Amino acid sequence: MRIGVIGTGRIGTIHAHTLSRHRDVGSLILTDADPARAQALAHRLGETAAPGVDEIYTWGVDALVITTATSAHAELIGRAARSGLPVFCEKPIALDLAGTLQAVSEVEAAGTVLQMGFQRRFDPGYTGAREAVRSGRLGRLHTVRAMSSDPEPPPAGYLPQSGGLYRDTLIHDFDIVRWVTGREIVDVYAAGSDAGPAMFREADDVDTGAALLTLEGGTLAVLTATRMNGAGYDVRMELAGERDQIVVGLDDRTPIASTEPTGPPAADKPWTGFLERFGPAYEAELIGFVEVVRGERANPCDGREALQALRVAEACELSRRERRPVRLREIAGGAASAYG
Repeated sequence: MRIGVIGTGRIGTIHAHTLSRHRDVGSLILTDADPARAQALAHRLGETAAPGVDEIYTWGVDALVITTATSAHAELIGRAARSGLPVFCEKPIALDLAGTLQAVSEVEAAGTVLQMGFQRRFDPGYTGAREAVRSGRLGRLHTVRAMSSDPEPPPAGYLPQSGGLYRDTLIHDFDIVRWVTGREIVDVYAAGSDAGPAMFREADDVDTGAALLTLEGGTLAVLTATRMNGAGYDVRMELAGERDQIVVGLDDRTPIASTEPTGPPAADKPWTGFLERFGPAYEAELIGFVEVVRGERANPCDGREALQALRVAEACELSRRERRPVRLREIAGGAASAYG
């Protein structure tokens, strides 16, 4: 199997390393907007660098991995679909619903594969939580609490192209709430704060946000996110039911300290970022993609799943700006529940 990797930045480099070691991947072709960066990575891995995307198609590949800037995702997905190639793409498909719907439609019309990079679906903690919910261990699920806290903000230049806190960060929580609970989100009420560094206000973004979600069946979910968590990288999910309560992301590296006299001590080595915390999950999702291409498993996260997460993000952004509850049916692109 020969796979093309388009984009050799931080996450593209990680994915290229994973694929280069895989026994079922014979070779890679790497390309990047910065050809020297792709060439350097190809040299380190013993793989081939291409001057551009056109050459990847000319030289021939069996599948594509897209890890470019978000602005290029939809066009690259569409081109791959028209060429009959299966694709793995980092989230999101696009920063707007129109671009997302167009790309998903092209993939579905071509009958090709689009697997999206929501790596939390491959994390053992979230997998265990999904199994606990589905087995009935918790009983009726009444409350979900989730958080995504970055230790420091991204560069100021990243913010205008990120899509904002809800589309860039909380979108992972929107996806994983749906996946773990097996329930669609019915309505949202969101608020945000830009009281931190001025660069957030200048980008018309917020550094901290919260959302109250109502799920099918009446389960309530409270989600928070911040770019300003000085203690470290903190991603958790708590699920409370009538019979039991569980938590994802609580271990000896969780950056939180108890004020109780007998509480656990603060972490000696708190998580520093998403690549460290979710390293094994990033590897697992690429191994999963190879299995999908080989016909050995079903697609674990297709374009419609990414669309649903983006719709929730869009609803939250609308709610934040208009200071009102927003029902998901107000947001274009809706479909029947994926979990039935």
